[in-house]
Amino acid sequence: MLGRRAASQELVALGERIRERRTELRLSQEALAEKAEISANTVSRIEGGQMSMSIGTFIKLTRALDADAGSLLGLLPGQGEKQYQDICYRISHLRECDRKTVLRTVEALVESLRRER
Repeated sequence: MLGRRAASQELVALGERIRERRTELRLSQEALAEKAEISANTVSRIEGGQMSMSIGTFIKLTRALDADAGSLLGLLPGQGEKQYQDICYRISHLRECDRKTVLRTVEALVESLRRER
């Protein structure tokens, strides 16, 4: 019985991560279903942790959500890593002169922290 409960909790967690990514993209369940070429009912049941899915369906969802499979599976580092990725993305979209300024500032901060240790 414990094995089923653990598997069920993993399905619920996977469904929550899929739902979070879908809402980040501002997609309805129907829109995601259409992009992934699966039924809206399937999306609903997966997000609710009520059903497991085939590898094919998982790949379709990963592509439709433009997500990393590891992040949907919960294998990537947590919130700190997401913040790091977000700031890198934001920096990459700055003008080149501003990126250089940010890089010099970060390098100085890192070097200062390294010396303090």
